[in-house]
Amino acid sequence: MELELNGKVALVTGANRGIGAAIATELAREGMHLCLVARDPVKLQDVADTLVKTANINVQVFPADLRHPDAPRQAIAAAVGHFGRLDLLVNNAGATKRADFFTLTEEDWQDGFALKFHGYVRMTRAAWPHLRSTNGNIVNIVGIGARSGSAEFTIGGSVNVALLNFTKAMADIGISQGVRVNAVNPGLIATDRFTRNVERVMRERGFNRDEALTFLVSSHGTTRVGKPEEIGNLVAYLASSKADFIQGSIIDADGGATRSL
Repeated sequence: MELELNGKVALVTGANRGIGAAIATELAREGMHLCLVARDPVKLQDVADTLVKTANINVQVFPADLRHPDAPRQAIAAAVGHFGRLDLLVNNAGATKRADFFTLTEEDWQDGFALKFHGYVRMTRAAWPHLRSTNGNIVNIVGIGARSGSAEFTIGGSVNVALLNFTKAMADIGISQGVRVNAVNPGLIATDRFTRNVERVMRERGFNRDEALTFLVSSHGTTRVGKPEEIGNLVAYLASSKADFIQGSIIDADGGATRSL
């Protein structure tokens, strides 16, 4: 499908690995120029170098810790200063600590909201005027942990629920201002984070790797783990004119694990 994204500009946060790198790769394949943002400058540059070799695009890297209040504004300014425009913001950076509630500290909660929730909010605020001028898009990568409470995911679930509400609110504003805003809730995706989850189950239950993988997949009621590029394909579609009537949607990409309405 021709998505008509060639020559447009996207900023992707958390782009140094996993889902963020996969999203950047799919957007590059569609011909989008990219500003890649993450904390690790070495891995970020590795992703950029690979994309430049495989696609005829311009890639800018902006190492930043989006927990810092000024970092989102600086990242957006750098992207617009370099490319002269912005058509797509993909908010993806952010991991929250998974643990028993009573072991989590005040600092753990502050950190969980600082990067993912406040990072998304600040990036959106900084990008909005530029996206209005291009009739652009925002895609928030959130997570199916928002859909139901989990004893060991109190921070992540709370952050994710807040981001779904934020997505809906910004989509409401975007209707009259020409900016489309949607969210994707990935389920089990084959990233480094999922690998760490497999290793955790191996330690806690005494399983081998295959047994831990089977346990995690079956506990979600699905048949396999998702691929990062499947999230990337979805984001590219949402950013395109083919999805012009999709506004304020929350799309679960979890293999059918979420059965609630």
